[in-house]
Amino acid sequence: MARIFITGIGIITSLGESPDENRIALKQGKCGITDLELVQTRYAGKIPFGEIKIETETLKNQLKATESGVTRTSLLALHALEQAINDAKLSASKISSSETAFINATTVGGMCLTDELYKDSNKLSIKSSYLSSYDFGSVAIYLQQRYQIGGIVNTINTACSSSANAIMYGARLIKNGYAKRVIVGGTDSIAKFTLNGFNSLMILSPETCKPFDNNRNGLNLGEGAAYLVLEAEETCKSKKIYAELTGFANTNDAFHPSSLSSEGDGPFLAMKNTLDVANLTPFKIDFINAHGTGTENNDEVESRAMLRLFNEVPSFASTKSNIGHTLGASGAIEAVYSVLNIMHQEIYPNLGFENPIESTKLVPVLSYSKKEISHVLSNSFGFGGNCSSLLFSKI
Repeated sequence: MARIFITGIGIITSLGESPDENRIALKQGKCGITDLELVQTRYAGKIPFGEIKIETETLKNQLKATESGVTRTSLLALHALEQAINDAKLSASKISSSETAFINATTVGGMCLTDELYKDSNKLSIKSSYLSSYDFGSVAIYLQQRYQIGGIVNTINTACSSSANAIMYGARLIKNGYAKRVIVGGTDSIAKFTLNGFNSLMILSPETCKPFDNNRNGLNLGEGAAYLVLEAEETCKSKKIYAELTGFANTNDAFHPSSLSSEGDGPFLAMKNTLDVANLTPFKIDFINAHGTGTENNDEVESRAMLRLFNEVPSFASTKSNIGHTLGASGAIEAVYSVLNIMHQEIYPNLGFENPIESTKLVPVLSYSKKEISHVLSNSFGFGGNCSSLLFSKI
């Protein structure tokens, strides 16, 4: 079976517009969670968000995205995808090859156009340019057409584990001989639709989130995009390699539409099965990029799952304390962060933490430090108990 290497990365979040900008901000313990400025909503100034402070029209101009009906979700994707392709030095001929696949993930898709969607669905608009932009597949279709990607193209939506599953699916395409390289990742933007949906669940925090803290009171929504180029070993012998994707697994505890089982069966099995795929024992893990949303259910359940799997829980932290929960993009963004951990042999602090959860007593990483890292486990858990873990390893 083919080994899978990461040869390109691209990212945009509320911390920065590139891997370097994100890394510097993470090292400095910066928080990109602020008041909303670009989305017109009654929640602006009341609930903080990980908003990227670049107007949609500015993004269009910067990216020369003159096509009709392009959404903010697609623009964020285009920004990060272009970085990843250039970083991996993929030529136009390689991109258009049938051996190059593209697996995208999103939960928002065209729903960022909430107002336009309302007008169009109620026949209040004339000659709308957005009719083809509302479905989830529209982002992948736009990028496939813009870059003339020649291989398998697909879209995954499994809520908050979407782009982790996109990475996993891309890896399986390579391992089963359906592609030699796959561009994988995800994108989501802040939308009124998701804002109101999460608010109805009463899990949006009125302050900056504090993952794994005993007094956590909810998550902050964010926006962003990240993509990685995965390549089979045979195609990148003379290329720069960031890390190897050595393990992955997806499980479902089928417990509740929006909560995980109290004992963390899904998260536990996702992590355990990932280690089994990589043929690694738990004590080999140097760092865990935790899902860590800051909600009451997730953080306690994830903590219990880690305690079940590890005799001594490794260093862990949640970068959602820096950028908020970017939904379908979070797995890919945190995959890029995991690659940065390995590249620079360093770990970044979990912000906002003061007191451990009483039932688990676990304390995340609280300050930046250099650390010898060979293996990073990255967790992504979605609604419906769709739980995924990825394992990245130093070459």
